[in-house]
Amino acid sequence: MEQNFASLLDTHSNLFPIGLVATPGAEQLASLIDNHLLNFYYSQNPDAISNDAFRKTLICKSNCPRFSTGDGKAVLGHTVRGYDLYILADVGNYACTYPMFGKETPMSPDDHYQDIKRIISAISGKASRITVIMPILYGGRQHKRSMRESLDAALALQELERMGVNSIITFDAHDPRVQNATPLMGFDNAMPNYQVLKALFNRFDDINIDKDHLMLVSPDEGAMNRNVYYASILGVDLGMFYKRRDYTRVVNGRNPIVAHEYIGTDVKGKDILVADDIIASGDSMIGLAEDLKERGCGRIFMSATYGLFTEGLERFDRAYEQGLFDAVLSTNLTYQSPEMLARPWYVNVDATKYISYFILAMHQNRSVNTLLDPHKKINDLVAKYNASQGK
Repeated sequence: MEQNFASLLDTHSNLFPIGLVATPGAEQLASLIDNHLLNFYYSQNPDAISNDAFRKTLICKSNCPRFSTGDGKAVLGHTVRGYDLYILADVGNYACTYPMFGKETPMSPDDHYQDIKRIISAISGKASRITVIMPILYGGRQHKRSMRESLDAALALQELERMGVNSIITFDAHDPRVQNATPLMGFDNAMPNYQVLKALFNRFDDINIDKDHLMLVSPDEGAMNRNVYYASILGVDLGMFYKRRDYTRVVNGRNPIVAHEYIGTDVKGKDILVADDIIASGDSMIGLAEDLKERGCGRIFMSATYGLFTEGLERFDRAYEQGLFDAVLSTNLTYQSPEMLARPWYVNVDATKYISYFILAMHQNRSVNTLLDPHKKINDLVAKYNASQGK
């Protein structure tokens, strides 16, 4: 996507300068995006590399210190008056802690969300535009009401809108219809489909992309849309599991799964790609892999935008050693522990360049349609991959 970067760093141009603000836990994400944006700019303005008059980073210094009682505040390091600001937040980063009454307390999604609001409060309405980039949407798993219960995601979006946020960028929202809560605020839900396939093809160079050798399997009904997209664009068959639940009991806030039932064509001898939004405990994915292996499938590639592994990595280690799956692909849109990155079965999907394209497009008021639907890019990627195999 061709871009005009002339105003990226120039505070005197007709466009307002870009500013990145990282909330606690999103510093690494902001640094990677900052590097991409600067590389884009310097590629077209090589003289700026040695020009001290140009900004060497787009990151605006900020801090969210805590008092010993756990109370917090946000402090900006310099003015953001007139800036086109992009606040980056990783509400799923459980590795962040803060001191409270002498104890180190891990930050919950609620704590991260409060820091977003603190940053907006510190901006004090001085920015020209505020966009919140929140890959994991706060409250996204509590997106609908089926009894007397809260609507966390909808309330959060409405609150951010009232605070002056112009737009939200999120990735693979559990249910993007939550944007209906704020119909007058921008809301872009991006899917890292291209990035996942690129990472898969880079790791495995012997996948045959045809109906005889590869198919998609959706882990449940809720993941059908993303698996239908992959199956359609790759031209392969699609199967699905549905979760049979015990609706007489509630365990950890949900009705427990009794069994996974498979619907679809025969998987025997075929490589399987399974795509979902989140791997939490991983119970469903491991159970699915066991079922598919019993049916005689080939390799299994698991993909999840967010690999959380809330109950640890050991079960996946055992399943990998047993040959139940060959890889788990997950993005760096949320915190990745060093232990997870070191696993031989884990494939990191870098989505930060994708975010940088969004920032540039929005900064220059360009359409993001081609970013939201990378159909052509995936077709080109598949064609290139097939050509490398002599097809």
